[in-house]
Amino acid sequence: MNAIAQAEVTRETYWGISATEYAVFYLLAAITIFVFLYGVYRRFARYAAGSDDPFQRLDDLSTRISRGAAIVLSNEKQFDRDLYGGLMHAFILWGFLTLLIATAIIAVEQYGTELLLNLTFWEGEFYLAYQFIVDAMGLLFVVGIGMAIYRRYWVRNERLWGRHTSNEDAIFIWTLFGLGVGGFLLEGFRIYATGMPDHEAVSFVGYGLAMVFQAIGLPTVAGTATDPNYTAVSVLGFNAETLHWLSWWSHSLLAFFFIAWIPYAKPFHMLSSFANIITRDEKAGKRLPNVPADLDATNAESIDDFTWKELLDQDACTKCGRCSSICPAKASDRPLDPRDVILDLKSYREDLEAGGEEKPIVADGGGVIDTETMESCMACMACMDACPVEIEHLQSFTRLNRQMTDQGDVSAPMQDVFQNVMQHGNTFGNSPRNRADWADDLEFDLTDAREEQVDYLWYVGDYPSYDERNKRVARSLATILQEADVSFGILFDDEKYDGNDVRRVGEEFLYVELAGHHVETWESCEFDTIVCTDPHSYNTFENEYPEVDFAEFADDPMMPFEYTDQWNEDGEVDVLHWTQAVEELVREGKLELSGDELEYTVTYHDPCHLGRYNDEYEAPRDLIEATGCDLREMPRNRADSFCCGGGGGGLWMDFEEEPKPSEERLREALEDTDAGSSVEKFVVACPMCMTMYEDGRKTGGFEDDLEVVDIAELIVEAIGAQSKANLEMAAD
Repeated sequence: MNAIAQAEVTRETYWGISATEYAVFYLLAAITIFVFLYGVYRRFARYAAGSDDPFQRLDDLSTRISRGAAIVLSNEKQFDRDLYGGLMHAFILWGFLTLLIATAIIAVEQYGTELLLNLTFWEGEFYLAYQFIVDAMGLLFVVGIGMAIYRRYWVRNERLWGRHTSNEDAIFIWTLFGLGVGGFLLEGFRIYATGMPDHEAVSFVGYGLAMVFQAIGLPTVAGTATDPNYTAVSVLGFNAETLHWLSWWSHSLLAFFFIAWIPYAKPFHMLSSFANIITRDEKAGKRLPNVPADLDATNAESIDDFTWKELLDQDACTKCGRCSSICPAKASDRPLDPRDVILDLKSYREDLEAGGEEKPIVADGGGVIDTETMESCMACMACMDACPVEIEHLQSFTRLNRQMTDQGDVSAPMQDVFQNVMQHGNTFGNSPRNRADWADDLEFDLTDAREEQVDYLWYVGDYPSYDERNKRVARSLATILQEADVSFGILFDDEKYDGNDVRRVGEEFLYVELAGHHVETWESCEFDTIVCTDPHSYNTFENEYPEVDFAEFADDPMMPFEYTDQWNEDGEVDVLHWTQAVEELVREGKLELSGDELEYTVTYHDPCHLGRYNDEYEAPRDLIEATGCDLREMPRNRADSFCCGGGGGGLWMDFEEEPKPSEERLREALEDTDAGSSVEKFVVACPMCMTMYEDGRKTGGFEDDLEVVDIAELIVEAIGAQSKANLEMAAD
């Protein structure tokens, strides 16, 4: 190989490579591309064989792609809760994409212009800009990989390690590191061996390495040929040209290996993650897929029951552990790790494809997933919120829960709840005639919305109707609505349980029965808006009842309704959580609150079904501040809120857990807020949260430290304080 001092502002693409090597290179490139395309074909052929997904995933594809690209390129999900991880991934992604584009530019210049059009643009100012950008972004890429190696192997970040951690994780990260560092070494050897042209100074990393080689006196063929007295320090007996040749082939072979390997291992997430983001459901979790009325339909008897999107979810998982680190069930030592459930399903699928033995998907021992694991899920959606690649855990989890219900593997407490709802229409098993007894202590009568037209049809809910602690909240809310002088009424004994949580533990047909009863009842009433006490009710009325195909079930003699329309398909009926409705009343001046009635120091817990599910964070806070309370935020607030433990059936189950989610949250309120132990009241806006935190206050030893109150109770106290102040002013 002869060194050539390059003065022209460009470089030879295949410098130092013979014609034979050139041919071998392209033969290997063709083989690599074939192996890559075959692997991608096999992956997507498997998705095509999956069950149909109930939701539209490819509609308005151009918008989906543009939004998906914005999410990916901005790294917004990676930065959530993890600045270090966000920077690390951004450096790797942007660096990798820049190097990929740079390679494509060389290909276009080499074949798209030089050979076809006898035209070249890879010279002069364009070349200088190209070289600088590639070095800058390549350096970011190497730094990002270095950050990943540091976090994984030096710090040993706990969430990166688990039973699915394997050699492919190490091969992936070290291969990328080898490509990044190898590229710079290759550039440094080339610049040094070609006489260190001045214009190559823009390649500041490669030029810096060339200066190191010059400083140690690395021999070159040119130096030896022109100066017989030339002496230099060789590297393992090699000169710069030989080292460049070795680096070129090492870099090329490593790149070929990586490209060919992509569809067969972890690197495939570079494709599957983008596809997963594009095909995501914007309402994932807050609405669940319906089941057909056909009793022969299966949920998760085999891996073939999973939809193509659920299979794509499995392949999109990067094992990052963000879902694991945020999961309240895992934090409480329940036997659930969201990442492991997704990856267990993937491993089983791949094992079957390799000729492995079939076994139950979910079973009490001996299944792919254990029943106790699925019973541990709180359906809080924290895993989905934290996932950077938009995996819809709750859709797969619900499929598993439905299979458990079909098999009769539901725990005894949940079976009792199902029985209570079927026989009495409520989870307590109490008589429906007693449903409105909570209102007996009110100083006014409640309107029967079945008999009179009202503005607000108030769905009270199970716990405010039957639980003694939550009855106080119901009376507070009734007082607020009465004070605001609005027209409202309830359904009395025609109100039943909303069905949100029994659906999330797998009892789909009971859910449809409840939904059919309610929409049929509502159709016979005259009202403008449905107002819910419970965020769980709000979620299912707002997002799920409109999705139910009632006509498919109406002819079933087991279903107690004849309703056949699509309820609220066009959104003509407004559904609100009570904090949203009352916040409007305060804003309109129908409730007079000056903002200085109360002087408590409080903190507020965002309910999962109001916050993460439905993005309502401000109405509750506006109401708290309207009472005059000093609101201090817990570190985990809004979308980062930590579940009380009551969702997904957790309210009715007994778990041996330490600490309970409710206890951990109360500890956070007293120890981690900036007000610390000065916090007097722990404020909630959900009856289930009230129940869980009252229990946690006792079991955690917090009874003397703070009080658990609902926002409605604060407002009623503030109204009382305002009325007293007005009387005193009138007396004066």
